[in-house]
Amino acid sequence: MRTITTEEITKNIKEMCIEANHFLSTDMKCALENATVKEEAVLGKQILEQLQDNLKIAAEDMIPICQDTGMAVIFLEIGQDVHIEGCNLEDAINEGVRQGYVEGYLRKSVVKDPIYRENTKDNTPAIIHYSIVSGDAITITVAPKGFGSENMSRVFMLKPADGIEGVKNAILTAVKDAGPNACPPMVVGVGIGGTFEKCALMAKKALTRPVGEHSEIPYVKELEMEMLEKINKTGIGPGGLGGSTTALAVNILTYPTHIAGLPVAINICCHVNRHCVRTI
Repeated sequence: MRTITTEEITKNIKEMCIEANHFLSTDMKCALENATVKEEAVLGKQILEQLQDNLKIAAEDMIPICQDTGMAVIFLEIGQDVHIEGCNLEDAINEGVRQGYVEGYLRKSVVKDPIYRENTKDNTPAIIHYSIVSGDAITITVAPKGFGSENMSRVFMLKPADGIEGVKNAILTAVKDAGPNACPPMVVGVGIGGTFEKCALMAKKALTRPVGEHSEIPYVKELEMEMLEKINKTGIGPGGLGGSTTALAVNILTYPTHIAGLPVAINICCHVNRHCVRTI
């Protein structure tokens, strides 16, 4: 049994909120660089170059990559041999978010109530997902999620008879409906299977997989590659102004489901697909 204090968790989450909002992950930077080289449209290439300039300015001058610094989405994989000591874990996580957004001068975008909409003034509460895994460590993933692309996300409760073609149509429908509103080039997270809420959670989690890595399931890997090609043939392009780079990746997760259903969720993220991972 290993003891980890809530103070350590708070400290790491604070740092990760600031890091994720100022420094794009290596996989995303490489994907943007590769897309710039391959982009066929002159205007599209120019936009991708501007996005890279923006990343450089953000890192050098410690200015957030995007003005929408997101709602903090946090995944915790907690080893079953870990003993957490200190205050309430959820309070510790939210304290890390509060410190990160206040001390990091990040925009506070969370409201207390979805209808009355009074700002909480510290970007809490976070959206927290816990899972218990083997081992004596905690892996934390902080993924601030902007809402321009979040608002373009969809859940489709398909019928089993719709099959894989129905899944493909659902993904393309979501991307086409999103168009320029999702600030392309986008990363498309897809969850297939489970239940209504499970497929949505998988789609969110899929966004945190490094761009360029594919599913270990052969047919899923093929589907990821096929859908990326089809999405990029829509011509939406960088910034929605036309081109051959509409998406940088399609990441898909699957899960067993009921005999009567085929749930599919598409969680779209803009080119600022922020994710920071630490194991403590």
